[in-house]
Amino acid sequence: MAQLRQDYDKFVARNTVILVIGPENSARFTTYFTENDLPFLGLPDPKASVLKRYGQEVNLFKLGRMPAQVLVDREGVARYVHYGHNMSDIPANDEILALVDELNQEAAAVA
Repeated sequence: MAQLRQDYDKFVARNTVILVIGPENSARFTTYFTENDLPFLGLPDPKASVLKRYGQEVNLFKLGRMPAQVLVDREGVARYVHYGHNMSDIPANDEILALVDELNQEAAAVA
């Protein structure tokens, strides 16, 4: 999440909403977001309902949920998905921002 915070303004400038989904219950999730002053939205998923819907991997030998990034367009269609194999397997913000730019160009061309 620190990586997303670094370039948060770049995502906002592209009219992109960041939603972090985590395994904690609502109270723990709220505490974590407050203590770390995270600027984006957070959704607690203690029953793993979102995790199961999108096929995110759980590996208890690697501390639980593996990272996953999903880029969803304005119509709600998942346009990019990256499932990490370990906790450091996360695409660079520049890669995600380039994909956002591409989606925005496609949307502008259709409009």
